[in-house]
Amino acid sequence: MGKSGAGVMLLAGTLALGGCITVNAPAEPIVIELNINITQEVIYRLAEDAGNTIEENADIF
Repeated sequence: MGKSGAGVMLLAGTLALGGCITVNAPAEPIVIELNINITQEVIYRLAEDAGNTIEENADIF
């Protein structure tokens, strides 16, 4: 069996398996849950902003 014979066998195998494999959309939507914690960044920014406010208004504090 040469290169052309192997190619024919590969093509025949692919066509035979083509009926066995189906690709369908899922019945339910795909849900991706992303749990992102941004609390630390928000607290840091608030702390920095509070520090700047205290420095700018030292006579009040």
